[in-house]
Amino acid sequence: MNNNDIFKKLRVALQLRDDQIVAIMQLVDFRISEAELGSFFRNADHPKYMDCGDQVLRNFLNGLVIHLRGTKEAPKNPMEVIRQNQDAVKKNITDKPKVDYKSKPKNSGTQDGPKKTNTAPKPRPKKQAPKVQVVEKVRFKNGKK
Repeated sequence: MNNNDIFKKLRVALQLRDDQIVAIMQLVDFRISEAELGSFFRNADHPKYMDCGDQVLRNFLNGLVIHLRGTKEAPKNPMEVIRQNQDAVKKNITDKPKVDYKSKPKNSGTQDGPKKTNTAPKPRPKKQAPKVQVVEKVRFKNGKK
């Protein structure tokens, strides 16, 4: 198990987003971008994959201790911090609007013309397909004329 696997497992177990991880790293004065974090979480066979060094993981763990426990001057209850993260994740999931991919998108106007108003479409008469006889009538003579 390498540093990348440990980092991934901690991220999933604590339900941390990239921006939260960046904030945790800044608690110990270690600056890292979200793009660099993304390269740690990729598959090992991906061309943009990067190994997570000991320094990065060490600073993340030290920042995580401060994030969860707080400092001597301002201690925190770690379970309350974890519950707050879980509530934030649940809130983000419920806030996202559900998208119905089966319905057709509304006209939102084009560069060439004005935006069309939302009016009910006129029902079209259904075309009735001609009835096709699948099997034709066949007479079997069994070799007789």
